Amino acid sequence: MKTLLIVYHSMTGGTRQMAEAAAAGAGSEAPAVQVALLHATQAGPADVLAADGYLFATPENLAAMSGLMKDFFDRCYYAALDRINGRPFATLVCAGSDGRNAARQVERIATGWRLKAVAEPLIVCTQAQTPEQILRAKRIGPGDLARCAELGAALAAGLSLGVF
Repeated sequence: MKTLLIVYHSMTGGTRQMAEAAAAGAGSEAPAVQVALLHATQAGPADVLAADGYLFATPENLAAMSGLMKDFFDRCYYAALDRINGRPFATLVCAGSDGRNAARQVERIATGWRLKAVAEPLIVCTQAQTPEQILRAKRIGPGDLARCAELGAALAAGLSLGVF
């Protein structure tokens, strides 16, 4: 059985909703693929090494991936280096208005791990711009959640079929 590891961090719930939608999509598409949905503080090197593919989900905070996602990568990077080469990954970003820098940061780390990007980063912009909007609990719309579910399903299907 293949394993898809979904690692996420979320303070206002937006990224969590996206990661959960991707996990649901992955679980419904390929029952032969085990989905491990872990908060960034719970995921460690053993989880990374045990997985066959990855979905990294982060909010963009101050034009960067969240600190706890960075902490996850810091804790796991060297333990997994040269041991997960060629495995597939994709990225989810929940952003106020842009998200590209957080996606770039994840991509640079994945490049160092020699992972293979199998989709463009999926960025959902909440348009939160004021301090009140930024700190408010997020509600991701059905269309965006459907895109997240489709990405999870595609990753799981690819793993199940041996495409990647």
